[in-house]
Amino acid sequence: MTTTNQLNSGVYGADSRPTEMPGPETVRDETGCTFGAARAASDLGLKRNEFELAVYLGAVRVRSGPDGRPRIDHEEIARLRAQDGFPGALRERVRTVGTAEGARLLGISPARFTRLARAGCLTPVAFYLNRYRAVVWVYLAQELEALASRSPELLVGNSPPWMRGRLDAGADWRPRNWRSRRIERLLALTDDPWVRAAIVAQGLDPVQLAEVVDDPYERAHFTRIRPEAVFGRRGSVAGREAMARLMTADEPDEILWRRISLITELDAAREARPAPRPGDAVDEALSGPPVSVRPREQGVAALPADPAGPGPGPVEPGPEASGPVPALVGHARPEGPLRLLARLRGRAARGLGLRRPRHGGLPRAVRPGGGGAGRSG
Repeated sequence: MTTTNQLNSGVYGADSRPTEMPGPETVRDETGCTFGAARAASDLGLKRNEFELAVYLGAVRVRSGPDGRPRIDHEEIARLRAQDGFPGALRERVRTVGTAEGARLLGISPARFTRLARAGCLTPVAFYLNRYRAVVWVYLAQELEALASRSPELLVGNSPPWMRGRLDAGADWRPRNWRSRRIERLLALTDDPWVRAAIVAQGLDPVQLAEVVDDPYERAHFTRIRPEAVFGRRGSVAGREAMARLMTADEPDEILWRRISLITELDAAREARPAPRPGDAVDEALSGPPVSVRPREQGVAALPADPAGPGPGPVEPGPEASGPVPALVGHARPEGPLRLLARLRGRAARGLGLRRPRHGGLPRAVRPGGGGAGRSG
């Protein structure tokens, strides 16, 4: 099991330097006693990366605190501690293994294990970067054991024809299965239509995204609101770059599926409210209803998310109970001083010879004498 790297939304950091942790204080609010991440992990007998993985998989229910950080209720900790086999059973649910340990667990060679993973029989739950910045996938031990019980024929003898066909064609389903799992888990954490569209949009490269979403302001809105991490921490620069690279669909059938999914989510988002535009963001936030994220009921993620699924896939350990999870994004209604500030900025812009376009485009500079204007970059 890899323990020298920190889990961050499906990616272990590229280096093993410890991350600054919030204090393990206990706070009491209107809903009762809650704990921070460090205190909750300690009370549950989990390491920090194990705790984050438990939250990511839905095994531990958390909610958003007043400061936006995730909080864990005392009742949730008591529920988990009262379960049979605690803490060993909880730690077993989040135990991860790499290729070598996974092969030993299944009683096969590392080469055969890699072939199973490349063919799509195993879904990585996370990855980390080694010293050479190469991607190293890790898997849930429980899912490997489930595969051995469900499809023992894959572990001995010749590979089935469909598996040989994929491998002979040079396929590697590990990134595809990983991003399908990640997108499904992120979608399970929010009901906000624009956040959901932003999550699905991560599966398309900029060219594909521009073809589906022709409005540049909507694409910019995706960038602002998409969740960077499930549990609120960011990995190293190299890890974020690797995640962005691995999140992009690269097969025609998967690209088509992501485009269709994005169109569906985008239609729902546009019906809910328009995306903010430059110069109108404050006014729209003041005049329209405040944006809020309603935590979603957690359930077992559908794996894979795209219709062209792999062969015998993993069984994801579903949460034992559903409950609230942290809100990924929230926008508060601006207060009165912001309205005054917006008006002052508007007056200053008019004083500099700028006028706002009628339909929310970029401002145009008005030349002295009423001449033409060029768009500002």
